[in-house]
Amino acid sequence: MPAEARARAEELRALILHHNELYHVLDAPEIPDAEYDLLVVELRRLESDFPELASPDSPTQTVGAAPSGLFREVRHRVPMMSLDNAFDEDELRAWGGRLVRAVPTLDLETVPFSSEPKVDGVAMSLTYERGRLVQAATRGDGVSGEDVTPNVATVKDVPGELARRGGPYPDVLEVRGEIYMPVADFEAMNKRQADAGERLFVNPRNSAAGALRQKDPSITAQRPLHFWAYAVGFVDGGPGASAWPAASQSEILAQLERAGFPVSPDARRVVGMAAVIARCRELAEARHSLAYEIDGVVNKVDELALHDSLGATSRAPRWAIAFKFPPEERTTRLVDIMVSIGRTGRATPFARLEPVFVGGSTVGVATLHNEDQVAIKDVRPGDLVIVRKAGDVIPEVVGPVKEGPGVPARRKPKWKFPTACPSCGQPLVRLPGESDTYCTNIDCPAQRVQRIAHYASRAAMDIEGLGEERVLQLVGAGLVDDPADLYELAVEQLVRLERFGTVSAGNLVAAIDASRSQPLSRLLVALGIRHVGPTGARAVARAFGTLDAVVAASQAELAAVDGVGEVIAASLAEFLSADSNVGVIERLRRSGVNTEEPGTAGTMAGGEGAVATALAKTLEGKTVVVTGTVPGYTREEAEEAIVSRGGKSPGSVSKRTFALVVGDGPGASKTKKADELGIPTVDGSFFDALLETGELPGSPGQR
Repeated sequence: MPAEARARAEELRALILHHNELYHVLDAPEIPDAEYDLLVVELRRLESDFPELASPDSPTQTVGAAPSGLFREVRHRVPMMSLDNAFDEDELRAWGGRLVRAVPTLDLETVPFSSEPKVDGVAMSLTYERGRLVQAATRGDGVSGEDVTPNVATVKDVPGELARRGGPYPDVLEVRGEIYMPVADFEAMNKRQADAGERLFVNPRNSAAGALRQKDPSITAQRPLHFWAYAVGFVDGGPGASAWPAASQSEILAQLERAGFPVSPDARRVVGMAAVIARCRELAEARHSLAYEIDGVVNKVDELALHDSLGATSRAPRWAIAFKFPPEERTTRLVDIMVSIGRTGRATPFARLEPVFVGGSTVGVATLHNEDQVAIKDVRPGDLVIVRKAGDVIPEVVGPVKEGPGVPARRKPKWKFPTACPSCGQPLVRLPGESDTYCTNIDCPAQRVQRIAHYASRAAMDIEGLGEERVLQLVGAGLVDDPADLYELAVEQLVRLERFGTVSAGNLVAAIDASRSQPLSRLLVALGIRHVGPTGARAVARAFGTLDAVVAASQAELAAVDGVGEVIAASLAEFLSADSNVGVIERLRRSGVNTEEPGTAGTMAGGEGAVATALAKTLEGKTVVVTGTVPGYTREEAEEAIVSRGGKSPGSVSKRTFALVVGDGPGASKTKKADELGIPTVDGSFFDALLETGELPGSPGQR
């Protein structure tokens, strides 16, 4: 196998996981859906051409992203799978061909399908016990999601109790659907934001996801969220169990509607593959006339009995496919190319456009990514350019229109990347081997605003009411220069500023005060350390326990933490040793900001700053993998228990694995791998004994 293929596969996996976390966990995607889909398609093609590259933990075999840790983790009793995609009509027909190969008796001209709009929202699992809502959970990684019950209970479309006319019901009934925000409601909400001088929300999907991730349900209740049901998951017990679900997908939708759930009025039962294709065309043409955003059409074999025959892969059912709409393109005039400065100093070029309606909204700004992309596309101010927006709301400039009406007779000179920062005037530097350019002046005003806004963001210290516009106002007034200054703000100072009343000032001060108790993992994210996202921050915080221990750890000790590695470790070590950062961190300490991670018993590093642990290092140097649900532990708690006793707990089995702990609902790939390598397996009921002794149950070393 060529080394280039392996290197590209590793690069693609890293990129896809990065964008998964941005989309599913942080609700802040950086690239359009279509660009993300191309990355997945390329990785899938590489794994097909070189089977040795494939692995069970590849993003092509997994769903979504792991739970963020903001809410209690919930394990789905029936996995919430993803869907395979078709990007054109030929791929839809190819899917039909696969159906016939799997079930030769199928006649594609007469088989019924359910064609449903692919709503651009947030997948949700609702569990009812004896007809009452008891739990709402996000999809997460398909196996485990997050408990957002109090927030979902505020959504008026979600019945707290099932309608009598739809009964009898099972003792336990799981209903699946999508939380979304109608376009008109989203626009009205943004108008209120604009009138109040507040930051505008990006798009309906991200706004819905952000509303569900609020810790205060009263805030969620203020957002115009709606719900559509489209499937039945886990069913158990009671007089109605035999009738749920119905025999076909179209009957399930009717069944859910009788139970009190809203279902999409645009779902259709169609007969034959030709009708499926026609319905996809119809919805593609009508997408912007609908009251909600869609990015495709979900097509399902209607008869549930066929679902069992067709089966599923590790991540998606074979009986369904999502037809994804192609990117929409329009032409407009490129007025200017400008550069924005982010919190790390990265200088990103963007296009200022004559407003154009594309992809369901009016676009006036579009990304150009970096200096190389501007050069490759060769776009210049004054050009007539093609603007694309795919599925999500992140528009991009594709390139110039070469000929035809509106094309300038003489183009302006090629655009050159500026050499000085547009905010502070200091030099912009492009690092060797990198595509990005940076302002290296740490006191740059633009960086300062972005750093503080990032510190306050939802994934970091989660300070409600402190968005970029507010930060800009505070920095401009000379009240805040760095995150530590936030904790010195007083109501009396804020009420002197525009758009601040006594109530809003008091609310902001209270929100800042509440952020002092956030865990260490949130603080590490908030500090804006390059390459350190929520996943890496949690790994470091759980491994070391306190900020003192992290600071005292060597780069090698940081890199030894599972999920960290050399790049993150080097970035952490450099950041925490810089004099300017040491000063800010010390002021945060004095302000009462928490520097510990709750639930950790110690640290895996042994430096001067390490916390003494009361737990014996029974698993020192041993790698223990957990699959399935271990009694008394969530997945994260089981991993933490192993790490706190000196062990490692990666997500996959290898020759270095000491033991595989097998709980309820284990993963077939891990148990198969353990069998192939001769790795001992331990029943989940013996997990506590393994932690206590560090020995396999029944071995001579066990007490």
